[in-house]
Amino acid sequence: MSVDLDRTRPIWRQIVAIVQDRIEDGTYPVGGKVPSVVELSTEFGVAASTAQKVLAFLKAEGWVRAEIGLGTFVEKRP
Repeated sequence: MSVDLDRTRPIWRQIVAIVQDRIEDGTYPVGGKVPSVVELSTEFGVAASTAQKVLAFLKAEGWVRAEIGLGTFVEKRP
């Protein structure tokens, strides 16, 4: 799937919004795995550091949790 991003706004924030929308609409269900850094980089055509920033922000905001060696998973929202 290809997504057109607005290059006049921070790319990482746009990707965060897309992933949050996918969590809310059930594309990524609670307890389900979200794409890895490599998968996000490939899908959105961004650097790995940008994808890492997206996942770090989502983790800090409580949207996802990381399990070392397993991946990143959707957290239950209050």
